[in-house]
Amino acid sequence: MVEQSEASERVYQEKIRQIRHRLMAAFGKPEWRDPLPPVDELVSTILSQNTNDVNRDVAFEKLRDTFPDWESVMNAPAAEVIEAIRTAGLANQKGPRIQGALQEIAAYTDGEIDLSFLQDLPTEEARQWLMNVKGVGPKTAAIVLLFSMGIPAFPVDTHIYRLTGRIGLRPANLNVEKTHTYLEERIPEDAFYDLHLNLIRLGREVCGARKWHCYRCPIEDLCAFKEKNLAPD
Repeated sequence: MVEQSEASERVYQEKIRQIRHRLMAAFGKPEWRDPLPPVDELVSTILSQNTNDVNRDVAFEKLRDTFPDWESVMNAPAAEVIEAIRTAGLANQKGPRIQGALQEIAAYTDGEIDLSFLQDLPTEEARQWLMNVKGVGPKTAAIVLLFSMGIPAFPVDTHIYRLTGRIGLRPANLNVEKTHTYLEERIPEDAFYDLHLNLIRLGREVCGARKWHCYRCPIEDLCAFKEKNLAPD
């Protein structure tokens, strides 16, 4: 059983290696949108929940234009914050979440709204600190850690959850939260950045939720999906 498990792990690692290589060849080396400071990234990612990138960015810029700094956002009347981020949708939920997150950061740092202290914590402690903030789940925490702080974490969004299920990189019945841990334990840390971004691009451009184009997928032969569409539209 041990040998079989080790053999299966070797097969899995080789599959990851090939997927990563193929996606890099197809899409190039990806770059995260303009890196933001950790607090900015946290707020931006909260805004991104259940909306698209354009609406997130418009809301984030409106928030920054409306208030001079994060302390002002934290102390503002809730209605003003909600109005500033209305473009992102669910503003009545996201506004209080953003203000609550800023309050928790300030309380932990004696008034300074700064997340740099996370750099001094073990990765799991840093992740848990973020996830203890109301409205911050494993995806948001991982995005802040990986893209803003360079701390190894693998964010799982809807695209990655869908694709890893279709490809066969996770058990079919594994939920989103457990998928974070499952993939982080198996994907090499140096692949977190590019594999996350290139899988999202694959999900957006090739392997959509309602329509998929397997005939132009660079990893079609590595994919376990049983409902492939191999005929061009």
